[in-house]
Amino acid sequence: MTQEGRGRTQSRRGGPLVDPAQGPGWLSRLISSSGRVDPAMLASVPPPSEDSPRPAAVLVLFGEDGAGPGTGPDVLLLRRADGLTHHPGQVGFPGGVAEPSDDGPIEVALREAEEEVGVLRQGITPVALLPELYVPRSKFLVTPVLAHWSQPTPVAPVDYGETSAVARVPLGHLADSTNRFQVRHPSGYVGPAFLVPGMLVWGFTAGLLSSLLSLGGWAEPWDATDVRDLADAWREVDSGPTPDGEATW
Repeated sequence: MTQEGRGRTQSRRGGPLVDPAQGPGWLSRLISSSGRVDPAMLASVPPPSEDSPRPAAVLVLFGEDGAGPGTGPDVLLLRRADGLTHHPGQVGFPGGVAEPSDDGPIEVALREAEEEVGVLRQGITPVALLPELYVPRSKFLVTPVLAHWSQPTPVAPVDYGETSAVARVPLGHLADSTNRFQVRHPSGYVGPAFLVPGMLVWGFTAGLLSSLLSLGGWAEPWDATDVRDLADAWREVDSGPTPDGEATW
């Protein structure tokens, strides 16, 4: 499935639509920027020529006032269960690997979101696709699907063995400089991070969020020289509240 400029597009088999015109006004800047995004702006690296990356998609689902009256635009994040073998406790967007029956990245993102947190696709309007981003650690080629949650419904982990918490996080909280810094992984990787109650957002998700805040006009000045070891950042989260199920603000 492809997006051509800002027009309405559809998959070859008649799957879900991308309809930029259906986005609310506060998403218009991000939607209009999405068609001109260079993957390098999103800190993407090309897959090695010998790799065969697996296609995947994530649902970047924007709503409004989900964290309470007057909290403004928000984005849906989930925390992976601490008992998982791979990426325990990490925060991300709903999403996963494409299956043969999926009709493009939008179908992948919506299906995975239903399976992980119980969202109802009838209330979701996909508004833009970002360029495919290669994730070296997992060898996934990920398409971020930007969507507006036009008819929000309650969400919670469908399987607590996979997902420990779901949160609608205000964009204002993510943009607040007191919640932003960079983390240093033992491998030497340094990248953006966000503190959310009970969650540490870093890696691919934080890098994408940082870019989206800038593209959408929500970013505020913050201290990029504040670099913390990943272990220390985790301790800050562990000393704070841990959400259970659907987090409230």
